[in-house]
Amino acid sequence: MAKIINTSQFRGSVEENQGVVVVDFFATWCGPCKMLAPIVDEIAQENDDIKVAKVNVDENPNIALDYKVMSIPTLVVIKGGKEVSRSVGVVDKKEILEMLSK
Repeated sequence: MAKIINTSQFRGSVEENQGVVVVDFFATWCGPCKMLAPIVDEIAQENDDIKVAKVNVDENPNIALDYKVMSIPTLVVIKGGKEVSRSVGVVDKKEILEMLSK
């Protein structure tokens, strides 16, 4: 399952991670975010080599601002501390896996 992280955990968990990290920017009130959540959790469970983190934009607005998140849900794929791809809105599992292969 994807782990919800906050501002104090973000740097060590995401920016300093040398592997692949998927960050799911969401809010608890967001309907599309609720639709995307099970897909993100499924990817987290099926891929031990990928770290999946969730950031609540209401509780961590500075992270959302730093990553220029304008709409949610937004998925950001980070490899070696650098953003390599992004999607906005609900996407299917296939699209997320394609993002991870870039």
